[in-house]
Amino acid sequence: MSTQRELGDFLRSRRARIRPEDVGFASGSGRRRVPGLRREELAHLAGVSVDYYVRLEQGRNHGASDAVLAAVAVALRLDRDEHDHLVRLARRQRNAVARAGSGADGTASPSPALASEGGEAARAGVQHLLDWIAAPALAMGHRMDVVAWNRPACALITDFARLPPRSRNMCRLHLVDEDIGSRYPERDTIAREAVGTLRIAAGRFPEDPLLAELIDELNAASPEFRRHWAAHAVRTKAYGVKRIDHPELGPLALGYEITTFPQDPELSLLVYTAPPDTPEAKALHALAER
Repeated sequence: MSTQRELGDFLRSRRARIRPEDVGFASGSGRRRVPGLRREELAHLAGVSVDYYVRLEQGRNHGASDAVLAAVAVALRLDRDEHDHLVRLARRQRNAVARAGSGADGTASPSPALASEGGEAARAGVQHLLDWIAAPALAMGHRMDVVAWNRPACALITDFARLPPRSRNMCRLHLVDEDIGSRYPERDTIAREAVGTLRIAAGRFPEDPLLAELIDELNAASPEFRRHWAAHAVRTKAYGVKRIDHPELGPLALGYEITTFPQDPELSLLVYTAPPDTPEAKALHALAER
C-alpha cells in the first residue's frame, strides 16, 4: 500500500470512531453518510482550514508540520502510539515526495538485516541471558519473529527448535496455528495487539520485504487479522496479563513484561511472570523444572 493511501486510510479510520456529540457537534445536524466526524468538523477542532485538512487526508499536503500533526492528533483523540504512527506516515510521505523531486525512483534498498530470512539475529549474550531466566522468556525481532528462547518458553508455548525458522513467529502461531491459537481464550484481543504491533513495524520499516510478505500471508489466512488490519489497529504493549489454557497445566493467567535492549532496539525481551504463592507461580516453577 502506498504511503499516501496508508495515511488517508488511517486518518479516516480515526475520524470515523469519534461520535460528533462527544466533541460538541449535534449528531443530527444534516444527513451523515458515514459514521464519525465530517472533515470540516475535524478541521475546525484542529484549527486548520477545511481545504488544508482535506489535502492532508488525500495525501496532497506534503508539508504538514509537527505542530499541525499534533493538533490533528488531539482532535482525533489519538493515543501516543497512534500519534507517533501519524507523524511517521506523514514524514514518509514527505520524504517520498522529496525523493521523487530529486529524480530518485522513490524506493530504497532494504538493509541486509531486514532482507535476511528470520530478520534480526540474537547475540550469544542474549541466549545466555534467556538460559539464566527461570521463567518462560524469549527474544523477538520487529516482525515478532522469535529469534531466541529458553526451555520454559518451549514448555509453555511450543518447542521452537522443532519449528522451521519461518514458522517461529508469534503472529503466525497465534493467528494461523489453530493448535496454539485455540489455547488463548482472549484470542481476539491478542490478534488486535499483534496487528497493532505489525502496523507500527510497517510504518517504521516500509521497505522490509519479509514484513510485507508476512502481512500479506496473515491477511489471506486469518479473518481476525483482516478485521483488525482494516481497522488500522496501532498498539504497542509493554506489559499485561495473558490467559492461556495449557494442555497439561490447565488455565493460567500469566503476567508478562516486554523490554528492549539499548544497543539492539529492534530486539524485544518477553518474560512471563506470576505473583508469589499463586497457582500460576507453581506452574512456572513446574515449567522451569522440565
